[in-house]
Amino acid sequence: MASFKQPLDIGHFELEISAMLNFLPETLIGVITFLVSMLNNLFWGTILLAVALFKLMLPFKPVQLVINRILNGIAQNWISCNSGWMYLVQKTQWDVQGMEGLSYKSWYLLSSNHQSYADIFVLQHLLNRKIPLLKFYIKRELIYFPILGLVWWALDFPFVRRHSPEYLEKHPEERTKDLETVRRACEKFALMPTSVINFLEGTRFSQAKHKRQQSAYKFLLRPKAGGIALALSTLGGKFKSLIDITIVYPDGVPSFWDFLCGRIKRVVVRIRELPIPAQLIGGDYEGDPGFRTDFQRWINQMWLEKDRQIEQILSAISKSPHPPFTKGG
Repeated sequence: MASFKQPLDIGHFELEISAMLNFLPETLIGVITFLVSMLNNLFWGTILLAVALFKLMLPFKPVQLVINRILNGIAQNWISCNSGWMYLVQKTQWDVQGMEGLSYKSWYLLSSNHQSYADIFVLQHLLNRKIPLLKFYIKRELIYFPILGLVWWALDFPFVRRHSPEYLEKHPEERTKDLETVRRACEKFALMPTSVINFLEGTRFSQAKHKRQQSAYKFLLRPKAGGIALALSTLGGKFKSLIDITIVYPDGVPSFWDFLCGRIKRVVVRIRELPIPAQLIGGDYEGDPGFRTDFQRWINQMWLEKDRQIEQILSAISKSPHPPFTKGG
């Protein structure tokens, strides 16, 4: 089993503090964590937005490139502080494989299954400063979220609207607007190394959604390939590879409150770096039926392998009452 070194490594001191805080009632831990995370958001968000004002006042590409690097650096410090309070409240056992060979100076396209709000913290915690800052699609309504909405805007996260298929049939122009928003964001990403992550399921997994979709996968919802296809059509020549990430919570999928209370006992993460087929770069996903079929076949095969991997992980854990987890969190 491959091991890895976390962004913050404070050895036995970490264990001592973590054990001490875990003597507190879980609800109190959750309240403390929530307040600390809000203070962290306020501190780094204020600094980031102050720098972002220069980005508004100086709309010159060379200057904005420098400012964007500064903004990304601030965001990475922010994530490191998130990792810090995670150390304080969580005694999570981490089993992580596949971190080898990742580069901070490369462009990456990432795909992951999605089960919990904790997924973002897990991915940021593991990948911060291992690869460029993660950028992901945000629901447009979240631009009004206090502090974070403006932060995501300043970091050039693409804001998209979520519409039902029935609505898009009646208003096809809305689909075009979202595609143009993502395209403009990807063009900005081309200026400096970036990691673009897409949750192909489009929403968090639940048994109700799984049943409603009649998904062909046991542990996954149906993948939606449009967003990742657009990223490849705009930035395909830049991406070093696709990083396929599988997240498993062996003791049950945690709510965000569970995460704040430090109730996540174990996290299994499998990372594999996949080549992007040359024939799938730069194609017209919306307008070329043949290309769309080939692209969906590639995505569906990757999703089938992920579904089998999750089943194998859970099966192996169920057969071993004391699985050999790698210390990391």
